[in-house]
Amino acid sequence: MLAEEREGRRLFERALDIDDLAWPFDRARLHLMFGAHLRRHKARSESQAHVSTALRTFTALGAASWASRAQLELRAVQSSQRPKDAPPNQLTPRERDVAALAASGLTNKEIGGRLLMSPRTVGAHLGRVFCKMDIDTRSALRDALAPMDMG
Repeated sequence: MLAEEREGRRLFERALDIDDLAWPFDRARLHLMFGAHLRRHKARSESQAHVSTALRTFTALGAASWASRAQLELRAVQSSQRPKDAPPNQLTPRERDVAALAASGLTNKEIGGRLLMSPRTVGAHLGRVFCKMDIDTRSALRDALAPMDMG
């Protein structure tokens, strides 16, 4: 899981080729981890295939908590596949609130205090905002939100 992209890919593929890995649950966990690895390395369509396989298996096995994890990973893969020119209005109302406060210069702790959420939750919302808007800094967020304020 911590290996570089090529080495990680090779190791995951090797693990999935093991015939003795007869337990569907273990194979599904490998698919889920491999899918997460691929998403982090921008191989989104391959990632979606592995995560979908894991989700189907966990659901069939009745492993609800693992199916939930796979569903979250699948959402992350799908949200990272949005077009780069996706309009900012695709943000949820909560994401817009967090984005506006972050763009105004508040810290995650300050935003959390205003919106009654933990700083980690604020960070999670900002991560989704950055992904949806294809940006990676708060200053870019401020610049991206400025046209929205004028309209």
